[in-house]
Amino acid sequence: MPRVLLTAFEPYDRWKDNASWQALVELTNWYDGPAQLVTRRYPVDLSEMSHRLREDLHQGFDLVIHLGQAPGSAVIRLESVGLNLRSDGTPLIPNAPEAYRTALPLDAVADALKAAGIPGRVSHHAGTFLCNAALYLSQHYGQSFGMSTQSVFVHLPLTPAQVAADSQDFASMSSQLSAAAIAMTIARLTERVA
Repeated sequence: MPRVLLTAFEPYDRWKDNASWQALVELTNWYDGPAQLVTRRYPVDLSEMSHRLREDLHQGFDLVIHLGQAPGSAVIRLESVGLNLRSDGTPLIPNAPEAYRTALPLDAVADALKAAGIPGRVSHHAGTFLCNAALYLSQHYGQSFGMSTQSVFVHLPLTPAQVAADSQDFASMSSQLSAAAIAMTIARLTERVA
């Protein structure tokens, strides 16, 4: 049975909830799929997130799926590239590769989501904040430690409740639908790493 590390983030800034954590909790309420899931909620702090991620990766996983919310996005975004870049323009890790691109079949996952009526697409830029950092660092640490672990970052739309509580008219997706998308992603990707 493949071991999957599934991570999400705590609330930050004006958001009193985080769609990634809500979807993760929803998924764990009913998940009975083909993988052993280990879940984590990471702080919105680069140093602490990096430390905890490094410790978690040493437990040995076949697949790491990081989840984060993307205010304004109307679709599930499967992020393929992690950049060695902080939001201030400096590298996450000096003298390390500029980027890592996942070898996972994200196009096939996006096609499966769309076929199930869930909007999803492959994206090639996870930003320059913690979402990108989680993806880059999990790929870099895995390679540095000689692990076969493969990683991906999945950006989720805000939940309807988050949008209702905000002053801006963002797109939204229910936690139930986001959780279903995550389950499908796990199923498709664990076929590759099993």
